[in-house]
Amino acid sequence: MCGIFAYLNYNVSRERRYILEVLFNGLRRLEYRGYDSSGIAVDADVPSSASSSAAVPYAGAPPLVFRQEGKIENLVRSVYSEVDEKDVNLDAAFNVHAGIAHTRWATHGVPAPRNSHPQSSGAADEFLVVHNGIITNYEVLKETLIRHGFTFESDTDTEVIPKLAKFVFDKAHDEEGDVTFSQVVMEVMRQLEGAYALIFKSPHYPNELIACKRGSTLILGVNELSGQNSGKPFHDVKALTTNGKPKELFFSSDLFAIVEHTKNYLAIEDDEIVHIKDGSVSILKFDHEKEKPASVQRALSVLEMEVEQIKKGSYDHFMQKEIHEQPHSLTTTMRGRVKDSGVLLGGLKEKEYLKTIRRSRRLVFIGCGTSYNAALAARPFVEELTGIPVTMEVASDLLDRQGPIYREDTAFFVSQSGETADTLLALDYALENGALCVGITNTVGSTLSRRTHCGVHINAGCEIGVASTKAYTSQIVVMVMVALAVGSDQISTQVRRQAIISGLSNLPSNVSEVLKLDTEMKELASSLIDSESLLVFGRGYNYATALEGALKVKEVALMHSEGMLAGEMKHGPLALVDENLPIIVIATRDACFSKQQSVIQQLLSRKGRLIVMCSKGDASAVCPSGSCRVIEVPEVADCLQPVINIIPLQLLAYHLTVLRGFDVDQPRNLAKSVTTQ
Repeated sequence: MCGIFAYLNYNVSRERRYILEVLFNGLRRLEYRGYDSSGIAVDADVPSSASSSAAVPYAGAPPLVFRQEGKIENLVRSVYSEVDEKDVNLDAAFNVHAGIAHTRWATHGVPAPRNSHPQSSGAADEFLVVHNGIITNYEVLKETLIRHGFTFESDTDTEVIPKLAKFVFDKAHDEEGDVTFSQVVMEVMRQLEGAYALIFKSPHYPNELIACKRGSTLILGVNELSGQNSGKPFHDVKALTTNGKPKELFFSSDLFAIVEHTKNYLAIEDDEIVHIKDGSVSILKFDHEKEKPASVQRALSVLEMEVEQIKKGSYDHFMQKEIHEQPHSLTTTMRGRVKDSGVLLGGLKEKEYLKTIRRSRRLVFIGCGTSYNAALAARPFVEELTGIPVTMEVASDLLDRQGPIYREDTAFFVSQSGETADTLLALDYALENGALCVGITNTVGSTLSRRTHCGVHINAGCEIGVASTKAYTSQIVVMVMVALAVGSDQISTQVRRQAIISGLSNLPSNVSEVLKLDTEMKELASSLIDSESLLVFGRGYNYATALEGALKVKEVALMHSEGMLAGEMKHGPLALVDENLPIIVIATRDACFSKQQSVIQQLLSRKGRLIVMCSKGDASAVCPSGSCRVIEVPEVADCLQPVINIIPLQLLAYHLTVLRGFDVDQPRNLAKSVTTQ
């Protein structure tokens, strides 16, 4: 949820104004994750010897720390206002400088400057920390530190970290010993429980940064300014270590914030400590059992992403852009995988994982929110083609129940970000129980993709809007392809498989066709703008469509909406029906079509305010009296119809949000990547 960004320039002169703007822009790239406050820390001018004060326990001036509630632009305004008041020289140049920045989504303590990051060790800001995650034993640590004379100023769990760092540092010096920055951080890690990504900055160790992580994503970006080197281990690339060449180094919660600076990056692993000092990068592997960490040799990866992908282009909002990108995102999801003769999924082919899946006693699909809905949409087809029972699990509920997972199961973990906390905890649970674990995610290098046995990347491209759109449709297509691959050994389903493969090839053009309903959906949104509630009925393949369509309206338009199984209508929901409540019924052509016709008639007989989604040419069949509004969509294979049917509902949610004056890309209270339970 929170966003971490840090920038260190080495052996290249950068003005303070430039450094501030790099940090601000890094935070802007992380806005999509969701946040309610932000902050940064940069160096002050080093005082002259005549004016230096003994008030701080280190050489140099205390760092400049700025924290603000609300949007990043609030922080920007307050920073420039404060530097004017303090007469801070924005033109001061630094040949080496380390700055840190953070966007916070409140968990412990309300949104307020005192609860924003960087959190401090106390007076003089001897240690500053930015943090993504949750420290589960912070209360015990806090009590201990209070007994040792520390005073806490925030309500956060994070504040124990810099104070613990100061405690370790002071203790080492009281014993007349010297302690390195990495030794301080290692001792802090030894005390922490929970999930975290951390960056430490300290005037005791000027121009150094240390990052470490356990369970939360953190990326290192490297931009060597005198010629790029990439894809080689650090210890073999002198330009990245000790040769003194000018370079820029970045830490970020995800790749979006570094793509405009460099394409050379490293995904930091759990329990790794990355120390930047004198322009060199050293990586240590922390181990609770060992006193001294091992040095690690890692290779840089090359980022396959363009800056244009994180910009809105001609669109007003990222959600709008991502809805209209779906013909392209679906094409990239299928590229190189869908062949005339079948489906090739390299991530499942190696080590004969497909054979293991075919021998499974049960397939378990695990996800949260939209990812859960995508798996639910694919379930009927997976069961049909594989002949293996499929169970659905909401990740948090599986953990709450400690539901049974067996060695003979294959567990599919579906997550757009690959960092969803509940899904990752469910993954740990499944691994402990010996199941084969398969990841389905949009994020290369994510925790999910690294910790599952195998998997399939959905390749939908960057999705910045908090409400997932193109990732949802690509997830469905990936799971359809998984079903085709797993069921490819069955002769009885060969004709069915070939029909679906043909349908996949034509799917992007059908999506382009349904996107032409944009204006019609805007008109529908105008008619619903004053409604307080919306019901969406679906069944079969489109029960998931009803859930996901209602979820989109909830997420962004902030309007109560509920997706319902149409077969359950008479078991309670029918009592809600009157002439004022808008009801969307999904009645496209599939095995449930006649049942949905019956549902429509029952709703009309009770004067329901109906909006019916049907296949092209079926308007008279679903609404012979002409008394309901009809949305006609292209007809495709039944298992692919949810990809088509969700798009008008995505457009409806988008236009409802704009017309109601709410933030489309950053809905109230929500975050893109949910990294807390």
